Amino acid sequence: MSAREEDVLIIGGGVIGVCAAYYLAEAGRSVTLLERGELCSGSSYGNAGLVAVDHAIPTAAPGALSQGLRWMLDPGSPFYIKPRLEPDLVRWLWRFRAACREAPMRRAIPLLLELGRSSLALYQTLHRQHKLDDGFRHEGRLILFRSEQGMAHGREELALLGEYGVQGELLGTEEVKARMPLVQDDIVGGIYFRGYAHLEPAAFVRELGRVLEMKGVGIRRGVEVLDFETAGPRIERVVTTRGVLHPREVVLAAGVWSAPLARRLGLYLPIQAAKGYSITARRPDAMPELPLSLGEAKVAVTPMAGYLRFSSTLELNGFDMSINARRVEATRRALRTYLAGMEGLEELELWRGLRPMTPDSLPIIGRSEMYTNLVVATGHGMLGVTQGPITGKLVADLVSDATPALDPTPFRIERFS
Repeated sequence: MSAREEDVLIIGGGVIGVCAAYYLAEAGRSVTLLERGELCSGSSYGNAGLVAVDHAIPTAAPGALSQGLRWMLDPGSPFYIKPRLEPDLVRWLWRFRAACREAPMRRAIPLLLELGRSSLALYQTLHRQHKLDDGFRHEGRLILFRSEQGMAHGREELALLGEYGVQGELLGTEEVKARMPLVQDDIVGGIYFRGYAHLEPAAFVRELGRVLEMKGVGIRRGVEVLDFETAGPRIERVVTTRGVLHPREVVLAAGVWSAPLARRLGLYLPIQAAKGYSITARRPDAMPELPLSLGEAKVAVTPMAGYLRFSSTLELNGFDMSINARRVEATRRALRTYLAGMEGLEELELWRGLRPMTPDSLPIIGRSEMYTNLVVATGHGMLGVTQGPITGKLVADLVSDATPALDPTPFRIERFS
């Protein structure tokens, strides 16, 4: 079978893939993007839609593993690891344990802040230039607490982030009610962070996809990558369900599916699938345009155009896409516990998706040392929307051998070697 020649081939049509395609096209490259379904049909679709700049304390932090082990006994907990003797999971947990120390956490915080701040600036430029219709707003985020213990933990995190220049506003009960009148009477306080924006993620990907097609990017939907053919240190051909392609450069940005695809190249990516749930409901008229976090319950609440999305849980359960009804109900219960008037919400969609989690909570962005024409961009965990534009810009810089927008060294694949 003859192979169709391509300049840059991107595998994956989520937020990372379309952002990479955009900045590569801006750099003058000819780009083809492959997506096995529709654009944004994976974890980019139903997430909280937050550009969470100030969400910079990594999941791998001191106490995270012990807390996760305790939560394993609670069927409604926000963090769950299904016990199983899979070598990849055991290896991942060992690396996660090593990252749950003070020094790695403090190395990660400024890196996550730099990624988030860079992305927010790029989002603002994208919306200014292209008038993307995705509900993008920079309103900040309010974290609510129902207990003094939860509030104390919030103060500790604010103090830690404050060492890196993050500013948050501590609010008492009445100050919280002034910003969010729907809170229940037992809310003891909150913290407002300015460094959050929000948008409707599927709309962003579709809108940027429209811009890409206007720029001449080839978006091939319904095309699944089956295998690769290599010659020495290069990927020569990509075998798909719609033919064989011969690319100069390959960008692997398939989210959680990047790991099994990389294995076909003999490349190990330490990624675990982390299932999350979201419920999208008709938005109450009294709901302000302010994203929330329900502190102790670890539930994100995001107002979007005409509806409300609340999302939660981090479930390490392999590629299992089944719905755990107890976890979903725990999310509903949390919403009613923190906010008044939520009992009769008209639910429109229950969604679950698999997020690509690395053991150190940092994404994998870099050119492979094994294959000179492969760039990998995955492992963003819960921050794919947050880090999408800067990841796309870094990918374009790496592919084009340009000076990178920021130092990509901490995100290289080989840090796990």
